[in-house]
Amino acid sequence: MALTGKEAVPPVTTEIYQKDRRFHPKILIVPVGSTVDFPNRDNTQHHVYSFSPAKTFDLKLYAGRPEAPVVFNKPGIVELGCNIHDQMQAFVIVTNTSDIGRTDKNGQITLSAETEDVDGQTVAIKLWHPRLPDNTRPEIRKITLGNPANLHIRLTPEPTGDDSLERLQQRFREL
Repeated sequence: MALTGKEAVPPVTTEIYQKDRRFHPKILIVPVGSTVDFPNRDNTQHHVYSFSPAKTFDLKLYAGRPEAPVVFNKPGIVELGCNIHDQMQAFVIVTNTSDIGRTDKNGQITLSAETEDVDGQTVAIKLWHPRLPDNTRPEIRKITLGNPANLHIRLTPEPTGDDSLERLQQRFREL
């Protein structure tokens, strides 16, 4: 969840590693310009890729550590997959705002505006979840600052078994 129009934050260097044929973390939030490494801590090779508009890349079959980290230089939602293990899926949320956060286990979050006299001001807020019907872009809602807001989003059912990448695989086939 992010407020739009807030100032940018400096890039970071971080990682999404593969272990037990899964990405860790499954969802990573980074500022624009951040560098992400993809170390493989499994005893099998992986082929990490994304064809998302915010960042397209392809780390061909590898073990250990890829030659270079990936720089995420455009805001958006980057969906990751492994060309070898279809059940592997993760997301990098690349943001150009300083006011962003994740909901807690109860689905709640508190974002605070740091400017004075903002009560009553209407702002746009972006909501995203991996199970949105279109998880390639956030939903944008308007809220009024100074008032608590309960925002609800429609999610697709929790995937069962190894079918969690069906939409990602279909998009890959359409390319």
